[in-house]
Amino acid sequence: MRYLPNAATVRQMDTTALRKQFLVTDLWKAGSVVTELLDIDRVVLGGAMPTVGPLTLDAPEQLRAAFFCERREIGVLNIGGDGTVAADGTEFNLRAHDALYVGRGTRDVRFTSDNPLKPARFYFVSYPAHSEFPTARITPSDADVLELGTAENANRRQVRRYIHLQGVRSAQLVMGTTVLESGSVWNTMPAHTHDRRSEVYLYFDLPSDALVLHMVGEPQETRTLVARDGDVALSPGWSVHAGCGTRAYAFCWAMGGENQDYTDMTPVTMEALR
Repeated sequence: MRYLPNAATVRQMDTTALRKQFLVTDLWKAGSVVTELLDIDRVVLGGAMPTVGPLTLDAPEQLRAAFFCERREIGVLNIGGDGTVAADGTEFNLRAHDALYVGRGTRDVRFTSDNPLKPARFYFVSYPAHSEFPTARITPSDADVLELGTAENANRRQVRRYIHLQGVRSAQLVMGTTVLESGSVWNTMPAHTHDRRSEVYLYFDLPSDALVLHMVGEPQETRTLVARDGDVALSPGWSVHAGCGTRAYAFCWAMGGENQDYTDMTPVTMEALR
C-alpha cells in the first residue's frame, strides 16, 4: 500500500522522495500483472503485459476480497499490441487506445496478447463501487470527443471521454485519454485542482528519447516530476496536475471520489502559480 503525503509534507521533499511517492515507474513486466495500491480514495492501478499465455487478475491480499471485482469496478486501456480481455468468459478484443469498463461482481478477468512478440499493454485503474453496471468496450470512435487548445499556445489536443456520466456508466470511475497534436506539448494548462476527486495520469506513446515534466503540489508550491513512457503520476485533490512534454504525447486520465462531474474543478490562474 502506498500512502501519499499531505501538502505540508510535500513542501519539504526532495526529488527522490517526490518520485517515490507520486510517480509509478515499474508497471510493465513481460508475462506479469503488476498492481499498485494507494490509500487515497482506495485506488488500485496496474499493468498487465501478457506474452505466451493469459494472465489472471487476482485480488491483492490487502483488499480482503474473494475476487478482484467483489466490491470494485475497473477501467482498462490498451496501449500496446492487439489483445483480449475476458470478463467472466466474455471476450473483448482491444486494439491500441481501446478501453473496457468491467463492472462490480465480475469474478474472472483475464488478459491475453494476440501476438506474444508484440504484446498488449493493458493499463487498469480500479475504485470501490457501490453499484453494478454492465461491462462494456469503448473505442476512440465511441468516445465523447472534445477539441481543446490552440497551436499558438502549444496545447492543441483531443480529449476522449470513455467512462463518464453521458457515456459508459460506472459507480464512480471517470476515465478517458488526451492525445496532443504534433507541435503541441502542454496538457491541462491553465492548471486546476479537483478538491473532491483524486486523479492518476498514465503517460504513453512517448518515444524513448522524450519525456514529460509533470507538475505536482499546491498551486503556490509546485514541483515537477520527470515522467517517461508508461509512467503514472498521482494527483491528490489538493494538487495541480499539468505537464509539458519535449514533443507530442498521449495520456490516460482516471478519477474517482465524491462525484463524476467532469467540470467540477477549481481553476488556477497563470498569475497564481508559483
